[in-house]
This record gives sequence, structure tokens and C-alpha cells, in this order.
Amino acid sequence: MTLPIEKTETPVLILRSVHHGGLAIARSLGRLGVPVYVLDSNSHAPSFSSRYCRGKFVWDIDLAPAHDTVDFLVGIARKLRRRPILIPTTDHGALLVADHGNALRPWFLFPDLPGPLAQSLYRKKDMHFVARTAGIPTPEAFFPQSKQDLLNFADSARFPIMVKAIDDRSTRRRGLRTKVIARNKQELIEVYDTIEDPRAPNLMLQEYIPGGEDGNWMFNGYFDENSTCLFGLTGKKIRQFPTYTGPTSLGVCLPNPVVDQMTRDFMKTISYRGILDIGYRWDARDGLYKVLDVNPRIGSTFRLFVSDTGMDVARALYFNMTGQPLPAPGGAVLGRKWMVEDFDMLASFGYWRDRKLAAADWIRSFRGLQESAFFCRDDPRPILTACINDVRELFRLFRRLELAPQHATRRRSETLLRRVAKG
Repeated sequence: MTLPIEKTETPVLILRSVHHGGLAIARSLGRLGVPVYVLDSNSHAPSFSSRYCRGKFVWDIDLAPAHDTVDFLVGIARKLRRRPILIPTTDHGALLVADHGNALRPWFLFPDLPGPLAQSLYRKKDMHFVARTAGIPTPEAFFPQSKQDLLNFADSARFPIMVKAIDDRSTRRRGLRTKVIARNKQELIEVYDTIEDPRAPNLMLQEYIPGGEDGNWMFNGYFDENSTCLFGLTGKKIRQFPTYTGPTSLGVCLPNPVVDQMTRDFMKTISYRGILDIGYRWDARDGLYKVLDVNPRIGSTFRLFVSDTGMDVARALYFNMTGQPLPAPGGAVLGRKWMVEDFDMLASFGYWRDRKLAAADWIRSFRGLQESAFFCRDDPRPILTACINDVRELFRLFRRLELAPQHATRRRSETLLRRVAKG
């Protein structure tokens, strides 16, 4: 459904287009007639080949010094000759915009989210305590400051344990996953030795809440300058990749009044502004929804959360930032499903391998599928680009496996490292 919109002259600049996230923004806003531009370090990003991408800019915001990135962004704004809306799609991009808001605001439009608040939601340790202070349930967590702390914890820990990087930027730069499930004491020690830098403790050991994927709930919403939620919907993960720890590969939009109201109250309490992507886990042991992650930015799954009037968080942002009243946001399309094709193929294999997905259940899981991340009849080129990128990644993976040590004595450690290595 096409939303009624009067003004579409204000351009949008997508700050990074990782995998499918930026493409979804380009399509959502581009279909309204909004001129959309994309910035990414990968010149083969699928969004660059979209019919809705008016222009592309190649720049690596993760490696470039922040002041150089700010200068580069200002240069783009000058070229566009109109103050664009800036939409970061990664944690690093969101923090850069929040921390350098004073330098960017004369050139761009974006919600006024203070840097310290963005940092406190991004850093897992800070977020844990922010949520608890606001009365939001969280899983139990421990933050080791040394290996001895870890060993002491492991002696009485109840496994499995979710191991997370508090600040995942350095972990990602080393090519490692930022979330790993340790199933016993030995695995926990090996994960610690692989991920942790003893000089700068950066690990969170989080209680693993039992249950299937059914318990993974999400909320996506947009909050205005008064921290009022102008649009918000809930849904849950059916599958995720990497399995058990990653983002949604197949999800369904379903109402959850408890998660919805809890999130609105939480964001009001902390004076949050802008797009929010937040995840919860249902704990059947005490009947509570417990917050796992708070992303102070648009999430790559946002197109799961589309109302019956066609509203989503990217569109809500555009209406609000351009001073246009939001049309009636509408309600959830019950049972609407959304999928990331390549991620879900790998996720499905993982769940099948673990004997948690039968062929018949896999086929039934696609009932209600209304949208996928890459395939689109009116914009076919990005899925071709994505397939080429996946083939390139497979060749790189095979090459790494050829070069990997093959000694039998290292087999167990290599199995663990494959779990820790970034997928």
C-alpha cells in the first residue's frame, strides 16, 4: 500500500548499507518518490544496484577517522544542495552521528539523540544497568575483569552461557562473532581466550534463557522529540542466522501488548528519540519478557514491521523529519512474514542439522511470507548482486579452509573457532 505523502523533495542519505538493511530503506522510501543516496565501503553493495538508489558514495566509516568521515558527509550534503535526512544503519554509524551531532546538524536532518544516551544503549554493560534502573527485566549478567574472575564464575555457573562483547567494534574488526554460546566450562575458557583482551576487559557473561526461537520477541518503533511513540509494532523471530544468536532470517509480525507497552514506557523514561530496534526473550520460568539488546538505530529487520496502511519506521522518520503529520499508522498485518533469503537458507540447514527443523515444518514456515530482503519484481538487480557476493564469500571461505591447519590434535579447537569466527 502506498502512503499519501505531499512532500518528497528532501533527500535521504543511508549511512552504510550492510547486506540487506540499506536496500530495504532505499526501496521503502524510494517507492514514495523520495530521492535516496547510499554510502558504503563495499562498491558491490546490493543497494548500489537498486533502481531506487539515486547515487552512491564509497567510504569506509569504520576505518576512517571520525573527523574525516564528518568532512566527507558534509561534502555529500553540499553536492545534494538540500539538507538530507541521515539514516545510520550500524551501531558505529549511529554513535558517530550522535557524538558528532553538532558538526553534522547544520548539514543534515536526524533525531536529536544525545551521544551519552546512545553510548549507554549500545554498550551491553551500560544497557543492562540502564534497563534495570528503569524497571525493565534483564537476564542475569556477570562482567569478568580478569581470567581469574572468569574461572571463579565458571565454577558455579549454570551452562550454557551467552558470551557477548560489551563494545563489539574491536571484536568485529578482528573478524570474530560478537555473541557465542558456551556450553560448558572448557568452551567458556576457550571463547574467553579467543575473544577477550585482558588489557581492556570487554566481555559480558549473560544468563542463557531456555526455550526455542518462539521466545524471541522484537519491537520496532519511531519516537518523536517528546519520546512519544508515533509508530510501533511487535513481532518474533522464527529463525535467525547465525543460529540461536544472530539477527532474524525469518520473522513474523504479531501483536504483543506487554512488549509494546513495556518498550514505550522504557523509552519515555530514558527520553529516547528516533528509530528503535529492541529485542526481548520470554522467560517461562518467571513469566517475564527480558530485554536482550537495544539498538539506537534502524534495524535490518524493519520491513517485517509494516502496518496495514503501509507505514514502517523509515517512513515514520521521513514524515516527522520533514514536518509532515503522520497518516494513520494503522495496525499490524497479523501473520505477515519477512525473510532474508541467503541467511535463512543457512539458518534452516543449521536447525535441520541440530534436528530442530523437519522438512514439512520448513515448508509450512513460509506460509504468510509477504516480503523478502532481496527478491523484488520491480527491482530485480539487487538479488543478482547479492548472489554474486555470496559466491565470492564462498570462494573466500573455501580458500581459508584450504589454508587452515589440518592437525588432528587441533580439531576440537578449530570446531570452536568456527563457531566464534564471524559468519
